[in-house]
Amino acid sequence: MADVELVPGGSLKTATAEEGRALAIKLARLIIKTTQPDADERTRQRDIYSTDPAMMIAMGQTVAIEFATVAAANNYWL
Repeated sequence: MADVELVPGGSLKTATAEEGRALAIKLARLIIKTTQPDADERTRQRDIYSTDPAMMIAMGQTVAIEFATVAAANNYWL
């Protein structure tokens, strides 16, 4: 886990909301990588979650939470 940079570039600051959304998706993906560091196992599990609507909704919620964090860090791009 030491090789995973949990906040890419060390900052949540982005120039635009679009960049912020992309960062939120990256942060959500890093959560998965951190909790399941085995790449082969993540690949095997992809077949399970990609066909489970509840799991897809949960991932969407995770991205939304990350985006709210990034937006707040950027003062909502005001």
